[in-house]
Amino acid sequence: MSAVPVPPAQNYFKIYAGSTELSPFHWCYATEDTVLRTCAGRFFVHDNGDDMVAAYWALRKKAVLYDVPERPVEISGPEALAFLEKIFARQISSPVIGRGYYTLACTHSGGLFMDGILFRLDETRFWFVQPDGDMHTWLLAHNTGFDVTISDPKSRALQLQSPASFTIMNAASGGAIDREMGYFHAGFFDIGEQEVYVSRTGWTGELGYEIYTQGAATDGPQLWQHLMKSGHDHGMIFGAMHSMNIRRIEAGILDSGSDFDTSMTPFEAGLERFIDLKKDQFIGKEALLSAKRGKRLYGLTCKDLTPCRGDAIFAENVQVGVVTTGAQSPFLAVGIGYVRFY
Repeated sequence: MSAVPVPPAQNYFKIYAGSTELSPFHWCYATEDTVLRTCAGRFFVHDNGDDMVAAYWALRKKAVLYDVPERPVEISGPEALAFLEKIFARQISSPVIGRGYYTLACTHSGGLFMDGILFRLDETRFWFVQPDGDMHTWLLAHNTGFDVTISDPKSRALQLQSPASFTIMNAASGGAIDREMGYFHAGFFDIGEQEVYVSRTGWTGELGYEIYTQGAATDGPQLWQHLMKSGHDHGMIFGAMHSMNIRRIEAGILDSGSDFDTSMTPFEAGLERFIDLKKDQFIGKEALLSAKRGKRLYGLTCKDLTPCRGDAIFAENVQVGVVTTGAQSPFLAVGIGYVRFY
């Protein structure tokens, strides 16, 4: 049996890991250079000792497979739809089975609690795929008499992103995933003799797919090997999250908890198109009806430096904002990021 690689001391950082989940794919790619961080109660690979710029260009021109920490929460039962209408600011009265919908959950004061994608798996069963945070507890706290069950399907997600992603997924599914699968479409597919849930979504702005396991019923290493074999001839590599972060900033995609949080409304984050104030009722509606409509979050480019999270923005010697995220764009050859103004 081969020895487990021990990372160098500089790759450790202190966390409480007792309830943090290690990915079922971890040992498919882990090396002594692997650096893990946490999100949504799960470890994810921030850095794997790879060349970040090379991984970025592989994402843009070849194919990259990412092991991501996003967490599905299952909402099921005869009153699931009515319950979800209460939770989310977007009108979802008749979601189609096999489709995903980008949705926002707000606090009672109108702040942005969570964004994510809501999938309808069948008539009475939904998955809400969340980024960081605890949506499961939030849903439990707001279930005031609805006949629903809120549970953890123990699903783990992979993202395959790139111009070659369709060709790879078409091969991996034996042709079942075809050109008819449009953006935000989803369904159950046999991938390497295992049933998984696949959506045509991602966090990069590139053509891509997300593959969701069925908890303990899915053999993670077997699925990983099948996908890597399917992508081998297209130059597919495994990528850490840092290359994905560059591309999502370029694509104008926001990160919940860093670019926006509960101190900002959907209007201030530029996400007002995803709320429907004509709905009968949802959490935060009354506050949003009287909220200011001004925007506070903007994109940033820097010609001669790379912006970093926490950098202060000044105007006439007065701090007027803060950088929420930043990176160097290989394509644009400038620093990019987002600024939250006060």
